[in-house]
Amino acid sequence: MTVIGIIGAGEVGSTLAQAAITQGYEVVIANSRGPQTLTRLIEALGPAARAATAADAAAAGDFAIVAVPLKLVNNMPTEQLAGKIVIDTNNYMPYRDGRFPAIDSGQKTVHELRQEHLLASKVAKAFTHIQAPRFFASASPTGTPGRHALSVSSNFPEAVELVTRLHDEFGFDTVDNSPLSESWRSGPGQPAWNSHLHQTREQLATNISRARPLIIP
Repeated sequence: MTVIGIIGAGEVGSTLAQAAITQGYEVVIANSRGPQTLTRLIEALGPAARAATAADAAAAGDFAIVAVPLKLVNNMPTEQLAGKIVIDTNNYMPYRDGRFPAIDSGQKTVHELRQEHLLASKVAKAFTHIQAPRFFASASPTGTPGRHALSVSSNFPEAVELVTRLHDEFGFDTVDNSPLSESWRSGPGQPAWNSHLHQTREQLATNISRARPLIIP
C-alpha cells in the first residue's frame, strides 16, 4: 500500500490526509509540536494513519506532502525527502511569512525556493487554490460535466503525473501550469485564485493565462 508522508497537520494537511485515506492510502503525519499532540487527529483519521516526527513522516512516505509555510532557512528534513516527489501546498503570504525579497521582486516563486531547499527532491506545487473547508464539497467523480479543476506546477513530468492522478482520485480535473517559475499564476490575488469556488478545466486554463505579476509595495 502506498504511504504518504504529510508534514503539517493543520487544516490543509489533515484534509488531504482524510482524502488520501478515503482512496486507500496510508498516511504518516507530523506537526511542529510532536506526534504526542496528534492523538485526536489520528483517532479521527482511523487505523490507516499514524503520527510521527517530520523526519520520520518524510522517511516513511513513498512521496510527501508539505502543508506548512516556507521559511527562508530550510526547516524540512532534506535527507529523508531526497529522491522523492514533494507536493508543496504553500502559498506566499507576506502578512504571515514576512517579506521574501526574491519573491517580491519576481525573481523566484515560493515553490522555486522550496525546490532550492530540496535539491534532491522533485517539488510540485498543488492544492494551493482551493479552500480546505470546501475540498470535499468541490470534488466530483471522473467524467462529471463541469468538474472543478486544480493546477499543478513542477519542473519534473513525473511529479505532474503523480499530482494529476491524485487530483483525479480526490475528485478534480487538472491543468498543467509548469514549470515552477510559472506557479505564481495561480497564487493569491490572481484570477485562478479568485475563482477558487468553482472553475472547470477550460476556465482554469483561461484564468491562468490572464494572470499578471502583482506589484508588491
